[in-house]
Amino acid sequence: IAPPSIVICTACHMYSLSISVGDERFTCDKSREIVRPTEKISELDTRIQILIEDSKNVRALHMALDASNSRSPVHCSVPVTGPLQQGNWVTVRRHSRGSKHHSSVPIKILNRFSPLSEAPTEKPDESALVIGDSIVRNVKIEAPATIVQCLPGARAPDILANLKVLANAKRKYSKIVIHVGANDVRLRQSEITKNNIKAVCELASMMSDTVICSGSPPAYRGDEMHSRLSSLSGWMSKWCLDNNIGFIDNWTSFCGRPDLLKRDGLHPSWGGAALLSRNMKQMLMINPL
Repeated sequence: IAPPSIVICTACHMYSLSISVGDERFTCDKSREIVRPTEKISELDTRIQILIEDSKNVRALHMALDASNSRSPVHCSVPVTGPLQQGNWVTVRRHSRGSKHHSSVPIKILNRFSPLSEAPTEKPDESALVIGDSIVRNVKIEAPATIVQCLPGARAPDILANLKVLANAKRKYSKIVIHVGANDVRLRQSEITKNNIKAVCELASMMSDTVICSGSPPAYRGDEMHSRLSSLSGWMSKWCLDNNIGFIDNWTSFCGRPDLLKRDGLHPSWGGAALLSRNMKQMLMINPL
């Protein structure tokens, strides 16, 4: 019988005696029972917020469509050339009734139905797009010109839905970086997740000549999630190589550096966000835009 060894829990940082566990990623039973419901609550909160925002946008969109189809004599002095382009102002003049002269009051209306939360550059086709879940929240890439779109709680189907909106708007980008996976592995459906990621990359290839997948960094939220993310990152690196898609190996860069993650063991700290930004910038700069 092997003598007991002292191990430290990666969640609560308490020491324990064990005769079978010698792994650095050891998580005690008490912490495991606490982390699981916390993850589920956090995931549900994020999904609820996304659903609330989506419902608001849908209601506002329906109101705008109803107003455009009404019989009231409302004319737009500036034609809307693109489908829901952000940043465009439309001046609306309402004709007064019972008056020989048309007195009009200009009303400025901001279009709020763009899929991107940040205003895009004037020429999106000359810019790169980084789209992903909350892991990319603090990613900053100034050169080359890059639009970063963060979708908290997003899985591969959510990324696909947003890319479809951009594709329908005829958006083109010089390069597209896709970061996804941390939320998908929680479903424990590896093959479905792989097919979803393939579909995202296929659509992105229609919008850009260069598509890059950003692999997930390690997550210290229990052995199961750590193992699933490691397996997904390994699969992505091989699949991307076989399908002429770039791959950013964040796993190797973050491995053994818990200081690069926040206390939740998942999201990058400021130092981790800076490293993630450098990794993406390096890949974007391989071929000048």
